[in-house]
Amino acid sequence: MQLTLDTAQTLIAAAMAEARTRGFKPLAFVVLDARGVVKAAAVEDGTSLKRFEIAQGKAFGALSLGMGSRAITKRAEDQPTFIAAVSHVVGGSLVPVPGGVLLRDGAGTLVGAAGASGDLSDNDEAALLAGIAAAGLKAEP
Repeated sequence: MQLTLDTAQTLIAAAMAEARTRGFKPLAFVVLDARGVVKAAAVEDGTSLKRFEIAQGKAFGALSLGMGSRAITKRAEDQPTFIAAVSHVVGGSLVPVPGGVLLRDGAGTLVGAAGASGDLSDNDEAALLAGIAAAGLKAEP
């Protein structure tokens, strides 16, 4: 399955609805396809200046290392020099905190990644997980 624009937009809309229901701070969302290209994005009113770039860095980092950013957080604790080197290799587009999630279809094929930023990292991830489920995809945080 290829990640479609409709699926990406559904994911963002559902993630945004979850964030509003739970009273999270305004969030930025980005969905990347398996190549790392932005498929869809949205930034809620009231976010701080660089939230889109942080959300994109969470998603791009997940794609770059083949693991969700929650797993990258653990790797950064265990191997900080490695994560610093990878961040350099990917042009600084790696944010090693929760809120970057790999996206898989029903067969388990990697179709992209999503990132969110604006609240606590755990809340960013929680909003994404709701959006991913609503879009019919499997999350790998």
